[in-house]
Parts: sequence; C-alpha cells; structure tokens
Amino acid sequence: MATKKKFIEEGIKKAKMNEFFREELEREGYGGIDVNRTPTGTQIILYAEKPGMVIGKGGSRIRELTDKLKASFDIEDPSIEVNEVEDPNLNAQVVAQRLSNALERGWYFRRAGYSTLRDIMDSGALGAQIILSGKLTGSRSRVEKFTEGYIKHCGQPAKDVVDEGKAIAKKKLGTIGVTVRIIKGDAVFPDEVNVKDVDELEDEGFEIDDTEEIDIEIDDADFDSESGVDTDLDEESAQESEEIKEGGEESEEGQTEVEVVVCQECGEEYKAITASHLKTHNMDMEEYKEKYPDSHTRINRGG
Repeated sequence: MATKKKFIEEGIKKAKMNEFFREELEREGYGGIDVNRTPTGTQIILYAEKPGMVIGKGGSRIRELTDKLKASFDIEDPSIEVNEVEDPNLNAQVVAQRLSNALERGWYFRRAGYSTLRDIMDSGALGAQIILSGKLTGSRSRVEKFTEGYIKHCGQPAKDVVDEGKAIAKKKLGTIGVTVRIIKGDAVFPDEVNVKDVDELEDEGFEIDDTEEIDIEIDDADFDSESGVDTDLDEESAQESEEIKEGGEESEEGQTEVEVVVCQECGEEYKAITASHLKTHNMDMEEYKEKYPDSHTRINRGG
C-alpha cells in the first residue's frame, strides 16, 4: 500500500509541476516535461518552442525557475535541461497554447479549430483531435470537437502513442478549455502487422524453403446462360443430366444421337429442364410438372 501511495504522490507532483511550467512559460511555447530521478538529484527535461527565452540572458531566467521549483515542490538539487521542440505543430501542448491564444485574440472558434487541425495534419500526423469546451458563442456552454485521421481513445496505446496537451483561453464570457490530442506519423501500434517480401527476408539472412503448389479442384455449379443464375439441379434433373453426359448410341451412319427435351413454355430444346431456366418463366419445378405432366419426354436428335 505504501508503494501505491508513493506512485500516486509522484504523479500528483508531476501534474502540479506541469501546470506550474505551463503558467510560467506561456509566451515561450511550453511543450511538456520529463522527470528523471538520479543519484545526484532530480533532472527535469523541459521542452519549449523558444529555448533561448527560457534560459534568459546569462541563464538568469532558468535560475529563477529552478529556485521557484525548489521552493514550491520541495525538490532536492533540481537541474533543468531545456530542449527545443522539433516540430511545434506535432507537440500537443504547444498547439493547445497557440489555439488558446488565438481564441483570446478574438478568432472565431470554428475557424481557429479547423485551421489548427489542418496545420497538424499537414505536418505528417496520423490523426488529431481538438476539443473546445465552454461558452463559445453564447451564454450556454457546450463542447465542440474537431477530428481528422486516426485517433486512439482508450487502452495502453492511447497512453503510449497519443500526445495530449491542455490550455485555457480566458474570455469575457468565461474560460474555454482547450484539449489537443495528436498521433505522430512515426507512431507504432501493438497490433500493426508489416508483411515483408521474400527478397527482403533473404537479404536479412533468412533461408526460405520452396513453397509447394497446392491444386484445388472446384466443382462448377450448373449455370444457365439465359438467366445468369448458378443453381444446383433437382434430383430428377440431375439424373437425366447424367444420362445425357453418358452420350447417346451411335446410329448406323456413325453419328451420335443426343436426347433433348423441349420446354413447353418457350419451345426451346435443352439437355434438361433446370430450375434456373424455369425462373425465367416465373415458375418452379413442381408448378411446371403439374402444368405439363409429360414435359420430360425426350427426343432423339443427331449430334
């Protein structure tokens, strides 16, 4: 229980430190922090859009921040390292602060939201979401969301690959909460599968055995060219078709005699009356047999 309590206290302290830097470095483009525990003290890696302004002339600004941090959070020997944000449009905290500043300057919330979302996606993000909550246009507060691309909302990937930033825009009607979520273009998901070619595997040193070819036999279903419908023959028609496939007896003249049956509806000759053909006459096999009892009388035709 003591270990859990320690982790909770550390998480709360980091959240308060994040809020402290966000307020102190609003104009410098604050982009988040990483806290590392070392034997010599606590190392804080601070990301900012304008690192020169964070350090100050002769390091005066960074020393002031270190003293405030030590007094406010009771941190022993804190050391702050300032790094520049590589791409401000892909840092959720920087984007959220920019958007809040735009809203405070009087930008219409929908124009500001879509413009910011377009800048994020143009920088190569896989997906982004912007959430604005508060009194956007009138006396009643509401929530507006702007989403594009792919975004994760839950599970461990949402913690690992989604960068989230928050800011507050202070306006006359009240405050507007700004939340920005970004998935960068180089994010790797646990369920992502990459299929490599055989040549790539051989180049990496893998031995590939020759794959055996497998022949698969597929039985062709009965197909009626007139109706264009594939269907199985009924039992009686199937038996008649087998008899026809065996072939008729050869006549004295050496020609093969083929038995055919005439459709009583259209008068055409077929090897067998099938259910698919009867569909063209809006009939089924039982109705046809009832209407034409002698319909299966076969006629010999020279092949």
